[in-house]
Amino acid sequence: MSVLLIFLVSLTISLDVPLTDAAERGNFAGLVELGGGRKMYLKCSGRGSPTVVLVGGLRASADDWSMSNKSTPAVFPEVAKFTRVCACDRPGTPVGEKPSRSDPVPQPTTAKDAVVDLHALLGAAGEAGPYVLVGHSYGGLIVRLYASTYPKDVSGLVLVDALSEGLQDAETPEQWTIQRKLIEGDVRESVAEYPALERIDVDRSFNQIRAAPPPRSIPLVVLSADRPWGPQVPSMIVAGKLPADIPPDFGYVTDAAQKKAQERLAKLVSNEKHITNTNSGHEIHKEQPQLVIDAIREVVEAVRS
Repeated sequence: MSVLLIFLVSLTISLDVPLTDAAERGNFAGLVELGGGRKMYLKCSGRGSPTVVLVGGLRASADDWSMSNKSTPAVFPEVAKFTRVCACDRPGTPVGEKPSRSDPVPQPTTAKDAVVDLHALLGAAGEAGPYVLVGHSYGGLIVRLYASTYPKDVSGLVLVDALSEGLQDAETPEQWTIQRKLIEGDVRESVAEYPALERIDVDRSFNQIRAAPPPRSIPLVVLSADRPWGPQVPSMIVAGKLPADIPPDFGYVTDAAQKKAQERLAKLVSNEKHITNTNSGHEIHKEQPQLVIDAIREVVEAVRS
């Protein structure tokens, strides 16, 4: 799939564990107060440095990193075997049929909002940096902005089929109008049932990353989906998974623009690695989790050395 795919995550049970107990055991899964009474859900496991922070795509909770479409192990538990790893629920990210474990905020939000929250969350939880940040889809935009906003707190990046401003730049204004509609998704029914559902202002978020300074030279691995989305669009329109007014050939427009955007991401720093042979759609961390695990390990080892 492409950056357009919006998914929900399976049902799990959250634990509200005191931070002091978590520090003693090395594991934590629960709510952390950011100040003013507002709380966010954080899950951490493993020991070692640097701490890896996993940031999911639009409406993806922390549990998204503990899922795999195959019999192979998922990303979160495997990374915990060789270093400290954390993941959180942004406000409005559902957990199966249940609402987000994090307190609601006004929607839509932006990448900058997510960066501010993540920085406050990691600080309140006592999770020390510098971090290796891993971002999937919209999460990729967030971790890039975090690295530019707090450069001393980030020692490495892994971008997993990341959403970027390069997608917009590679399309005409008319094409971008359609693309933005698909990225944001038709969530009217969902919002009616759950008004706090995460929504994003894509244009403002792209402008925020454009205005940010470039990242400093740190280890970077970019993983790009290689399964074309174009052939899938007509059947998805027929099945009602995409709006009926989307041009049937628009998937090919997306594929071409995303290819340019991914190539541009791979040029963010001089010492990058770009993995294009992923045998995967958009959700590489679920379809090919070992690729993501290996990329994280490579960046972690580069930081340690």
